Amino acid sequence: MRRRQFLTNAVSAAALLHAPRSAFAAARAIPRTDEEWRALLSPEQYAVLRLAHTEEPYSSPLTGEKRRGTYACAGCELKVFSSSAKYNSHTGWPSFFRPLDRAIREKRDRSQGLNRTKVECGRCGSHLGHVFGDGPPPTRLRYCLNGAGLLFIAA
Repeated sequence: MRRRQFLTNAVSAAALLHAPRSAFAAARAIPRTDEEWRALLSPEQYAVLRLAHTEEPYSSPLTGEKRRGTYACAGCELKVFSSSAKYNSHTGWPSFFRPLDRAIREKRDRSQGLNRTKVECGRCGSHLGHVFGDGPPPTRLRYCLNGAGLLFIAA
């Protein structure tokens, strides 16, 4: 390996190690065509994960799920939240106060005339829901997610 190539690779690797969560996640993206997403997901999952729709409140059985386990992105099965961070927000959607490390990315969402922060899967970029600042301690955050975008893996 030539010195220039070695240095380029070393700088790139160092940048990834010190990159913010969103940059790290983008480096791990799963490229799929729209046809592949449609074949992989149910119509409801596709609407939520790929078109950023919101499911009806209280429509997901995951809202009342109380078993120990992990919640994963329905698009790529990346584990995104632990059941130990789940709580009942009384909003009608599964809610969490902390994601798993490097599992999600957050982006500004100014759609529908609102200023919100959307939550995306850190691997495939699928829309999972939104995060709000009205959650419980210790984070005071409420990750309000669409159950259609999640898979539950019992412990």
